[in-house]
Parts: sequence; structure tokens; C-alpha cells
Amino acid sequence: MNETANATLALGALPVMAHAVEEVEEMTAIASALVLNIGTLSERWIEAMLLAGRVAAERRIPVVLDPVGAGATAYRTATARKLLGTAGVTVLRGNAGEIATLVGAEAEVRGVESMAVGVEPAELAREAACRLGVIASVTGPVDHVSDGERVLAVANGHELLAAVSGTGCMSTALTGCFLAGKPELPLEAAAEGLAAFGVAAEDAAADAQGPGTFHARLYDALYALDPDTLDARTRITEP
Repeated sequence: MNETANATLALGALPVMAHAVEEVEEMTAIASALVLNIGTLSERWIEAMLLAGRVAAERRIPVVLDPVGAGATAYRTATARKLLGTAGVTVLRGNAGEIATLVGAEAEVRGVESMAVGVEPAELAREAACRLGVIASVTGPVDHVSDGERVLAVANGHELLAAVSGTGCMSTALTGCFLAGKPELPLEAAAEGLAAFGVAAEDAAADAQGPGTFHARLYDALYALDPDTLDARTRITEP
């Protein structure tokens, strides 16, 4: 939670990490976007996510869902599906194994890591978008984002992202930031958020000696992103 809050703050947004049922409806009502992350689960937290999702749907606030570990346990998979069915999800952001699990495709997930998937990522993103009625954002060595018709491939990033826990959750949080700024174009917002995060990762890795220094530099790189040069550095294509 601290990781995503710091990444969001470094980007220039104002994060609030709320999970108490007593306040989530009120907090959601004043938000520009809602990010639901199932990394830490309990019945009380699930209740809070459902309440927040209902308010977001009523107020047309964009919602990003990160189905952390879907496919690893029945509880996580069922929770992700419940939120997809009731929380008015705009963007579903996860790794290939998590997304494949939610569309019933062949996948192997261990813990929160995707080990093997029987569907090509671009097609998985398209299928998930069509079947689940969301913008599907499938992250990996190359990210793929789809609305069911178009697929955008995002080639920014660095392999050290996979060596630091929480970077997937950071990418979800940044997707929420970009969606808040461009709610009328969710496909583009989701792809651009991943591209910006990837550019920051490239900068952070430039002089990093390993995962530890990369982790610290990632926050600095997010803070230093320049809107005037970012477009020229993004590698977003439409295969």
C-alpha cells in the first residue's frame, strides 16, 4: 500500500488509501478515480470494495481493478469475479495468468506470479475486453491493452520491474491516475499510464546496480517525468 501511495504521489496525484467500510463511500464520492486492489483480502475489505464500487458506478467515477493472485486460490478468483460483476469496472489491469483465469483460459498462477498462459497476450487482452465488458490491460514484457476491438501494445519498461514486489500494483495505481485525467478515452488512458510507468522504469534502471537501487530510483524517475518529452519516448503501437 505504501509503495503505490508513494508512486502515485511522485507522479503528482493525491492518493488516499481507504478501506474502512465506515468511510469508503464518502471517500469515493470525492475521488477522480477508484482503484480496487485485492492484494490483501478479508471479508471486511471486500465489503468496503463493493461499497466503493457502487458509489463509483452511481457517480460515473472510473474504476480500475487489480485482481492480484486470481487463479492462485478460489477465494481470490471468486472475489475478482464478484467485483467485476458489481463494481462497474472500467479497466482490468493484471498479468496474463490473472486475466486468463478470469476469462476461463488456460493459465498457471503461483502466488501472485503468472507462470504460463495458453493464449497470446494481444488476443488475451481482446478476448478479456469482449467477454468481461472492460478495458483489459494485460502487463508483461510487452503490455497489451484492448477495448475488444483495438489492441494497443506498449513496449516501454525494463526487466528490473519484475525483480521488485509491488510494481504491478504501482502500474495499476498509475492507470487510475491517467484514467482520472482522461476518463472519456479509457483505452488510451490505460495504455499511456503503462507507457509512462515504463519510461520511468527505463530511467530508473539506467544507473541502478540492482533491484534495491532501482526501487529507490523508480520514485525519483516518476517524479522527474517531463510531459513535454514523454510523448516522444513512449512506444505504443497498434499491431
